[in-house]
Amino acid sequence: MEQFYVFMLAALFLLAIVDLVVGVSNDAVNFLNSAVGSRAASFRTILIVASLGVAIGAFFSSGLMEVARQGIFNPWQFTFDQIMILFMAVMITDVLLLDLFNSLALPTSTTVSIVFELLGASMAISAIKIFNSHDNLTKLSSALNLDNALQIIMGILISIFLSFAIGALVQWFSRLLFVSGFQKRTKFVEPIFSAVALTSISYFILIKGLKGVAIIPLSYIEFANQHTMLIVLGLMGFFTPLCFVLEFFSRVNILRVVVLVGTFALALAFAGNDLVNFIGVPIAALQSFDLWQTSYLLNGTLASDYTMEALSNHVSTPIYFLVIAGLIMVITLWWSKKARSVMKTEIDLSRSGMVDEKFNANVLSRFIVRMSLNLGFGFKMLIPKAVYNWFESSFVIPEVAPGKDADNDPAFDLVRASVNLMVASILISWATTMKLPLSTTYVTFMVAMGSSLADRAWGRESAVYRVAGVLNVIGGWIVTALVALLVSGLLAVIIYYGRLTAVVILLLATAGLLTRSFIAYRRKQKITKENLKMERTSLITINEIIATSSDNISRVMQQISTLYSEVVDHLGLLDLKKLRRTKKELLKLESEVDELKDEIFYFVKSLDENSVSASKFYILVLDYLQDMVQSIGYIRKSSYEHVNNNHQKLKFNQIREIKRIEVRLGELYTRIVIDIDSNEFKDLDQIIADKKVLFEDVSGLIQKQVDRIRTSETSPKNTKLYFSLLLETKDLIQATINLLTLFKEFNEDYKNIQRL
Repeated sequence: MEQFYVFMLAALFLLAIVDLVVGVSNDAVNFLNSAVGSRAASFRTILIVASLGVAIGAFFSSGLMEVARQGIFNPWQFTFDQIMILFMAVMITDVLLLDLFNSLALPTSTTVSIVFELLGASMAISAIKIFNSHDNLTKLSSALNLDNALQIIMGILISIFLSFAIGALVQWFSRLLFVSGFQKRTKFVEPIFSAVALTSISYFILIKGLKGVAIIPLSYIEFANQHTMLIVLGLMGFFTPLCFVLEFFSRVNILRVVVLVGTFALALAFAGNDLVNFIGVPIAALQSFDLWQTSYLLNGTLASDYTMEALSNHVSTPIYFLVIAGLIMVITLWWSKKARSVMKTEIDLSRSGMVDEKFNANVLSRFIVRMSLNLGFGFKMLIPKAVYNWFESSFVIPEVAPGKDADNDPAFDLVRASVNLMVASILISWATTMKLPLSTTYVTFMVAMGSSLADRAWGRESAVYRVAGVLNVIGGWIVTALVALLVSGLLAVIIYYGRLTAVVILLLATAGLLTRSFIAYRRKQKITKENLKMERTSLITINEIIATSSDNISRVMQQISTLYSEVVDHLGLLDLKKLRRTKKELLKLESEVDELKDEIFYFVKSLDENSVSASKFYILVLDYLQDMVQSIGYIRKSSYEHVNNNHQKLKFNQIREIKRIEVRLGELYTRIVIDIDSNEFKDLDQIIADKKVLFEDVSGLIQKQVDRIRTSETSPKNTKLYFSLLLETKDLIQATINLLTLFKEFNEDYKNIQRL
């Protein structure tokens, strides 16, 4: 029996290592985004600062894992055997849940996940106990700390709305201060603003960041809580003259210092206080094992009889655990690709100007944006025009031409980055002082979203997508809580009845799911790199226009040829399932062409003067590509609806004729791709001629079907489908001919210009 629990302990610590990796990958967004988004320093420098914060926070943490031991459930209501089952269910759920959110590139709260996992697993074990003893379900509340759980939920809900509102308000006033007075006023505003920000962040370090540090006595925390105003005034008195000296007598950009100090502060607090979310459960399991083993050796107490009253006592975590945990977190910070993906999601939602929007607009986001616009118009009507114009002038940020690599341009300026860190620090410090529960992730994210709104980052072009993104992230937070509650409870039940067999199967399943997730993510990253989409500002010369157009034509034609062949084959076999699958390929193709058309504005803006005339060529290329995609889309839709409605199969002659067209079309597309990929374009004339012959042959089939209707055809539905296939194939061929003719003529004109 003892070996079973030793095995569970080993598994729990292995899961803790994985949990540290997936947890840091998600939580890194909290302390990195402001610095990364504003380009306050090089990414390497930012990581060094954050790593120092994480390492110091983890090393000096006292490691009091209270939430894992008694924050959500009452340990004296559980035996050692039940506690180990509970902890195993929690860790498996946490690893899988956080990895899922990392794969989706969505930030979530590790605190909320661990809280609801503990709640779900403890509820399940308690319910089993009550069921086995035939007690009343009302006894369930005695095993759980429901008041604490409810307080956490309410704190989360309040923090979401409060953080967004305060972030927006502070950013709005900050922008007025920095812009309305122009440079003369900024010279004096910046040191004062920076002093306030550094004071807030430093107070955050003193209250939140150092709260879990073992070498800090409890009397210090009590003194800090009782003399808040004195500490704030002292810090303000220190930083104000320092900032003025740096502003007027040095070349140091104070706002960069503010952002880096804020990054260090949040990283310190994260490691010092959120460490419980990753290693708290395994540490509690180890302490439980030591307590039970001592009793077992002395008194022979069975695991199913030993109750865990002692788990409610304060026991510090051994220092070597904290050192190892800190080292793993730092390594993850530097090497995790998924952390970059989660950061990109929040930075893109905060970015000033346009970006490839990840989220699609929905009914609620459209309603919110429309309502906000109406409120804005009403506000404009109520205030004097001069005042309104003054406000507007304060938010006119000079347009800066994007750099050579627009993705590395700052998403927002240092003012907004400082506001994000300052407001988040104030809110978290205040909540800590007031002993109010909240999620660091929720606060930092919603402050960033509020400041983005106030800073006009969400314009008419992007607002509906940004709001949809925020709603998706908030929805994900709700899903986190529900999934954590239900899955951990279910796993606890499975382990309770399955014992060792269930644990082994669940661990193997977890390893399999993580491996599959890793492979899928790597494949997705590889496809993203190989997907030769036009990047903003990357097309400057005509040579690059031709090269990129060639790549786009080649890629789209390969996909169209494959899709056409699949649709014809599946239609001939009446294979509804496979026809349904082609929709995914079609949607991907449509999305690629739409993304290319979305970038036309940036393409035209980035051309040099000698290449502006080429913009019409590129626009027409995309237009023909879209015509081709629409034709194959209609062919696929008509075929699917015909089979889905259980209409008669096309006649053998019709299928044979369509198949011949498909084969010839595929051969011609293959020749086009080879010719274009070789960059020689020698065979274009012959391909165009062959395409015209194929076009005439399709026209002949249309006339042939007309003759059939007059003589032997009896099915109106077959006739409708057959005509649809032929007519759309004609359109597809015509669009291809137009595209190749355009490409050939443009290429020849360019070569003639080069000879001159």
